[in-house]
Amino acid sequence: MGIENTGYYQLGERKVKRVGYGAMQLAGPGVFGPPKDRNAAIAVLRAAIEAGVDHIDTSDFYGPHVTNQIIREALHPYTDDLTIVTKIGARRDDKGDWLPAPSKAELTQAVHDNLRNLGLDVLDVVNFRSMHNVVGAGEGSIAESLEAVAELQQQGLIRHIGISNVTATQVAEARSIVKFVCVQNLYNVVTRTDDAMIDELANDGIAFVPFFPLGGWTPLQSSVLSDVAEEVEATPMQVAQAWLLRRSPNVLLIPGTSQVKHLHQNLEVAHIVLPDTAFEKLNALADSF
Repeated sequence: MGIENTGYYQLGERKVKRVGYGAMQLAGPGVFGPPKDRNAAIAVLRAAIEAGVDHIDTSDFYGPHVTNQIIREALHPYTDDLTIVTKIGARRDDKGDWLPAPSKAELTQAVHDNLRNLGLDVLDVVNFRSMHNVVGAGEGSIAESLEAVAELQQQGLIRHIGISNVTATQVAEARSIVKFVCVQNLYNVVTRTDDAMIDELANDGIAFVPFFPLGGWTPLQSSVLSDVAEEVEATPMQVAQAWLLRRSPNVLLIPGTSQVKHLHQNLEVAHIVLPDTAFEKLNALADSF
């Protein structure tokens, strides 16, 4: 017995396919500066839409500005069913370092930058990204920043709010301030800190969007992944993503790539059937890391 990962999940006011596209890799090395081949970046975006992708994740601090400008060049005017999700709460310095930008003024500027560079009058979903810890979630109040984002929503510049890189404590704090439609956190088959959070969000109909689903800058490596991949005739990285989709129905994937061939490999993940035995083997991986 196994489960196919096809289907949709609610994200804001639309249901989106559970495998979308992350635009982070459209910028230059280190997500900084322009890509080596802008035409190739445009081609990937157009191929994604042609393949039925209806959820794109981006941010104006990718580049900065570069990724959103490429999305606009490639896809504007956007199809009616496309949901573009962006992030605010960080900025880049001249060296490309990632710096916190949580103040009301910085968040307001970020929203207007996203609107301008994407060519939109209102943003579908805006994630406030906590920068208490740049890579993994760290504690600290996010109330002041979320209140500023809520004001921008009230002004009609944002339809829906999400939160990113947050702890369970910060999720609880956010619940008392805004209605949020998604949480975007570090999570994969071996990094399982948010197991309880995912289940809680699923009970409330809130999407969970894992970043670094393949391990981030250090890709996942495991003989178990390789063995399961051979069993289901897929790649190890496809298996790692298929596990995420089966993990909970509220998980939405946003794998990124700058290559059309790799894009189609990522989209095939939605149709990979993981047998129960394979799923349980993968569940046990976290104990070995």
